[in-house]
Amino acid sequence: MALIYDAELRPGKMELISGWLPGTWWFPSTEPVTVRKLGSFRFDDPEGEVGIETHVVEAGSTVVQVPLTYRGAPLAGAEEFLINEMEHSVLGHRWVYDALGDPVYARVLEAALLSRQPQAAQYLDNDGARELLPESMQVSSTGMPNGAELVQAPESEPQGWATSVLTQGGWEFSVVRLLDLDGRTAPDPSLTAVWDGQEIPVVLAWGLPLVP
Repeated sequence: MALIYDAELRPGKMELISGWLPGTWWFPSTEPVTVRKLGSFRFDDPEGEVGIETHVVEAGSTVVQVPLTYRGAPLAGAEEFLINEMEHSVLGHRWVYDALGDPVYARVLEAALLSRQPQAAQYLDNDGARELLPESMQVSSTGMPNGAELVQAPESEPQGWATSVLTQGGWEFSVVRLLDLDGRTAPDPSLTAVWDGQEIPVVLAWGLPLVP
């Protein structure tokens, strides 16, 4: 369960993402860009300390997946993944990270891909009363292949399908940055999503076991 507050954010999330994208190695332009949110979803931190939210945004002609983590204190050793700092009118000062550098995100992504851990239900906190919010994205995981050998990923990434890779628990997980909306598939276990206006499942991530 994720608690969402009716809070003022400075800077706002879309402003933060717009400022960050042109400086990344995988975004196709270094020019200023304004993003439009298409949807988002959250995973639960089992310890309840780290906010874990993935945004899917339209940036010009590109659709981008932006996993973020929100922390109440700096994450040691993750300076290169710090996107910005944020003022949250309820929670106070927050540090916002590219989730690919956050070990909490790695663990929840592992749970989503291998154990089909679902996205977190989101509740709006209104002076202690909680209202269940509708999902803006529907996220699905194949889980582990059922009795079949794990297939290998393509030898090279499809053009325009930039990925970032993290390792966790004997697995290598590829997280797609620039999304392909036309139905391209990935090896299982994989994570896909649909949202309003996007009926074809879009691959968000997949995993391969590390070879000893």
